[in-house]
Amino acid sequence: MRGFFAVLFAILIWFYAVPVEAAQPERLPLTLELLQERLRSPIPSEGTRIVDLRRMEIDLRPENAAFRDQFYSLVQAQLQRSGVPLGLDLSYSLINGDFTTSKLGLRAPIYDGEALSKLFTPAEQEQLKRDRRRLYRLSTLSTSLLITPRETGTATSLQLTVFRAPIKLVQTRIIGFADLTNTFFLNRVEAQGMQFPAGADFSQSRFSLPMSFASANFGREVQFRNTIFFAKAEFNQVQFRGEVNFQSAEFQTTANFNQAMFYQPANFSRVQWQGNADFAQTRWRDQANFIKDKFSRSLFLTDATFEKAAVFREAQFNSLANLRGATILDRADFSYCSFAKGAYLNVPGLRFDSDKAKILGDPGQIGRVISVPTLQGNENLLRELVRNFRRLEQISDANQIDYTTQTLRSRQLRRQLFGTDLNTADLAKLKQIGFSETQANSIIQRRIEQPFRNLTELLTLDQIGIATYINVRDRVIAADPLPPALNLWRRFSIGFRWISLSLLLLLSRDGTSFWLIFGIGLVTVSYFSVLFWFVDRVRRRYPKAILPTFSEIVSTVSFAIVLFLLGLTAIIQATDRPLITVLWWSIVVIPVPLILLGVLYQRGRYHALMEVSYFSEEGTLRQLRILVGRLPTIPRYPLFRERYLPILWDRQWNWLNYFDFSLNNFLRFGFNDIRLRDQHLPGIVSILVWYQWALGTLYIALLLWTLSRTIPGLNLLIYFK
Repeated sequence: MRGFFAVLFAILIWFYAVPVEAAQPERLPLTLELLQERLRSPIPSEGTRIVDLRRMEIDLRPENAAFRDQFYSLVQAQLQRSGVPLGLDLSYSLINGDFTTSKLGLRAPIYDGEALSKLFTPAEQEQLKRDRRRLYRLSTLSTSLLITPRETGTATSLQLTVFRAPIKLVQTRIIGFADLTNTFFLNRVEAQGMQFPAGADFSQSRFSLPMSFASANFGREVQFRNTIFFAKAEFNQVQFRGEVNFQSAEFQTTANFNQAMFYQPANFSRVQWQGNADFAQTRWRDQANFIKDKFSRSLFLTDATFEKAAVFREAQFNSLANLRGATILDRADFSYCSFAKGAYLNVPGLRFDSDKAKILGDPGQIGRVISVPTLQGNENLLRELVRNFRRLEQISDANQIDYTTQTLRSRQLRRQLFGTDLNTADLAKLKQIGFSETQANSIIQRRIEQPFRNLTELLTLDQIGIATYINVRDRVIAADPLPPALNLWRRFSIGFRWISLSLLLLLSRDGTSFWLIFGIGLVTVSYFSVLFWFVDRVRRRYPKAILPTFSEIVSTVSFAIVLFLLGLTAIIQATDRPLITVLWWSIVVIPVPLILLGVLYQRGRYHALMEVSYFSEEGTLRQLRILVGRLPTIPRYPLFRERYLPILWDRQWNWLNYFDFSLNNFLRFGFNDIRLRDQHLPGIVSILVWYQWALGTLYIALLLWTLSRTIPGLNLLIYFK
């Protein structure tokens, strides 16, 4: 038995010690005779014919110039023959020396649309014409911008190398430099695991069908400038050990760079991404430039790691950029970027230290496009984002992130209040919210053994998949089991916190919008001004009418409407949900005064001083006053009471006194010190005034808090003292 294990151990050591190339069949040196034989007998493959040069060692070095010239001329002559397109298979081969595609494929002029070879099928000619039309438009644009007159009758003599059939380069190794510039691949390119230790140049090339460089290795600089990928491009798990240049390239469908590794600077500037750009799980050890890129679809940077700067300056985003789980160790620059409606940066699980890393963007914009779907697991990220923007003195963006945080907390509280508890819900309730009967039974069985502590534990059940979890996660909770009395108190506490936070968010955006709180103040002042005017001037019709004049009615209502519309405009422009904001304001401000008015007019008023206003003004001074500690009633001291006189009903400007009193009572700011009289005053009128005074006290506190968070100097004094 020991001998058996010893032999097995030796075999394992030998297996792992032998290089992978040694385990493959030995490569045959390609001679001129062997080449001619393979060219004469191409093999059929997927509806076409391919020259089989697999597992060959091809010497194209300068010292073997005779064979090199024969190789290019013979292969090119065979590929240019009419008939069924002929492909080339160099898989698992080793090419010594430089490799140039311009000496192999068909030659076609780039701009001359009438000189297309009869070798091309109508479909192939249409592809060439499509590219020529694009190049002509770019050439015309460049000429017009440079203001260079174009001579008539001149034609560009640039040539394009065309491959009509598939090219297979699986596990091919090119020791020298690979020159594949100005090459149009009309068929698929399979280059999985290809190795370019000396670098490669694909500039100005075109790939008409899906191509794959999966697991390829570029040892030095690689160029893909102005390259067009008409179909899906696969660069997943590629090792870019040198500099990478995709400047001005076009990806007209999906581009997949999943798990690619970039060791040197990567230049993706001015790239057109018309499909999804997938850079998930990539690692960037040097700077990544996406300057002036256009992302027509989604950009995926999921779990990507940026050790140096990631620059997206002046890029255009028409859909989401997903940075879920990404790591930023230096800076991510989104300055001067444009985001279409509905485009945003999805950053849940983003890892960065705001003391070392930075997220840059246009002040007032970058904070609005950052999105986090849930609060759980992202609390630290949101705090770091707030710190990041405060250190950059972008107060509006820091406030926006804080508003996002509180919005997520409000949703979490609402879910805790109205969500279905996995630990207490019965079978019918679980089925109602989206679980199947089998899944519901598995949940009940699981909670008997051990209660759920968080929602992610649902995924530990075999019957529940990720799709079901995503479907129900916003409607379920996992609360700790409590006695009924404590559970009721917990729900009451959660409900109170949720209502308070919702009001704070709707009426001031969590203290981040001055114009919103200013609009709320204008609307409230105008509303109470009309109420005070109505209570004071509309008293009775019989036996002697006490009613306002027609001109006073017009003046009061018109001015109130102007103030109300100004405030409503500020609310609509400053909040994301103006209708809900106005609804909550109405719930807080409108019902109580209307109920008081109804009771007042139902009872009627039968008291002395019916023909004198309820409001008195301090007649010794007329000046602009800030009355912070002011109460709405006149003092009892006789000498002070003598200063207060009833406001005059018989003046055309009398209606302004009610707006002045409402402003005084709500904001402690006004022209005259107008207060309630303390003799023969209906209690309901006093309650109405004190109700506005109480709301004003809360409003002033909210206003000062909002100013402290929106004025940069005051903000810095508070947060960095």
